[in-house]
Amino acid sequence: MKNFTLRSVFFIVCFLISSLTFSNNYTFFKNSIEEISNSNKYSAPLIDNAILIAFFKKYPELKKYQTEVTALYKSKSYKSIWYGGNEINEFGHLLYHKLNLISDEGVQINLPYKNKIDEIFDEENPDEKFSESDTEIFISSMYIIYAKHVYEGIDAKTVTDIGWFLPKKKISYESLLDSIVMNPRLMDKNNEVLFSQYYKLHEFLKKYRIIEKNNTWTPISINSPYKDLRPDDTSNTIAQIRQRLFVIGDLQKDSKSNVYDEELMAGILKYKQRYGLTLNYKIMEDHIKQMNEPISNRIKTIMLNMERCRWIPPTLEKGDEYIMVNIPSFMLYYVRNGNYDLVSNVFIGTPLTKTVIFSGKIDRIVFSPYWNVPTSIINNELKLKMAEDKNYLADHNMEWNNGRVRQKPGPKNSLGLVKFMFPNPNDIYLHDSPAKSLFTFEKRIFSHGCINVMKAKELAIAMLKNYPDWTVDKINNAMNGEKETTCMLTKKIPIYIGYFTAWVNREGEINFFPDVYDRDADLGKIMFPKDISFK
Repeated sequence: MKNFTLRSVFFIVCFLISSLTFSNNYTFFKNSIEEISNSNKYSAPLIDNAILIAFFKKYPELKKYQTEVTALYKSKSYKSIWYGGNEINEFGHLLYHKLNLISDEGVQINLPYKNKIDEIFDEENPDEKFSESDTEIFISSMYIIYAKHVYEGIDAKTVTDIGWFLPKKKISYESLLDSIVMNPRLMDKNNEVLFSQYYKLHEFLKKYRIIEKNNTWTPISINSPYKDLRPDDTSNTIAQIRQRLFVIGDLQKDSKSNVYDEELMAGILKYKQRYGLTLNYKIMEDHIKQMNEPISNRIKTIMLNMERCRWIPPTLEKGDEYIMVNIPSFMLYYVRNGNYDLVSNVFIGTPLTKTVIFSGKIDRIVFSPYWNVPTSIINNELKLKMAEDKNYLADHNMEWNNGRVRQKPGPKNSLGLVKFMFPNPNDIYLHDSPAKSLFTFEKRIFSHGCINVMKAKELAIAMLKNYPDWTVDKINNAMNGEKETTCMLTKKIPIYIGYFTAWVNREGEINFFPDVYDRDADLGKIMFPKDISFK
């Protein structure tokens, strides 16, 4: 049967050759015959459980990948993955190339048996140092290592241990391999596996590494005693700031002027906006100290947030309606059909009462709510105040209710005039606030853990846009502070509370935010264990 098939293919190809006139086409089909002939003569390396067990016993540093590699071959009926004819196929060479450039993906790893892998792909010295089965399993182990670090990231238990309770995505190494084999370009960009923000940060990682390599991130001098710089001031420091803003893209050109002119004013506003700073033209000493942070710190920040992106299921951003809160930027985004229907400042929990990183589904909006004071606040704060002032509860519109203290509805209620509920064990929710002035601060960490929303009323109106019974007038009446009224949502709205200290916005600009809960430091100890700056 095999000989018949080969002869059939031979005659078909000969017929095609006879119809062609160009010599290059002849050569192509002649080579095709040889490849078909060789592929019929060649037997791919045999892989079975015994061979796999023996391999991982021989190379113990790869043993932690044994389960995944074995599953890979089981899904392929134990057939060779990396051989074409009697040579490693092009995909194997592509994987080796990508693994050698893995640092471009914001990953730092010590690859086990790197010297042996290099020998496998050493075309100048093709000594037969490894059996074909060992070579085959080596490359499969490389694939698992690459996929784990680039597409999956840190394991789920470690992610949870450092306080990240958003659901971590799961990937199938077998399905991923199939898709990449069909389309190798997916190794450069795969939006089905990686959150799109990952690739946006990836571009800035390249940019900042070029800046570091070119040594254009030069220190900015700070005069002593320092005097705030304002428009029309003249100083060598101004020229240095101008050069920095040009290097990072906040200015389109560097005039090298040491005068604080209108061009620099625009650049300063852009810089401050990207860093979440108060938008004014004053350049304070703290601003220059921030600019003087080593560029290596900015690069690590980008890498840390690329890692967080690995944990996010790409399907998240494809939802037709959801709310996203980024803790370090103190911002909320209400997304509908891919558009930002509403963006609002928020303030979050203090370092002692951290806002938790997790997700939920908003199922109801409560207007003119009661505030049921948590037991911890009663014990730690209210009891002392009630002991000092017997009228404290009445003066603050509070009352006892079934053995607990609650604050009655009204404009001074700590929850404001509306709250957005999503059941969760942390008892965290979104709500309005009577303390509007707090939303103007740069570092907005004031709450006991809940998320206070500046545009709470506008958010309620936006969320109820498709609820005919809830007109703007009805919402206004429900928010008069007299009676608690609940609106149950027929369609629950997902909410994601995340933690990103670097984020590329829709205009393609990178933003850096303060590590308010030291979570960069915690993740940095895992990703950069030898870096003393994370100790």
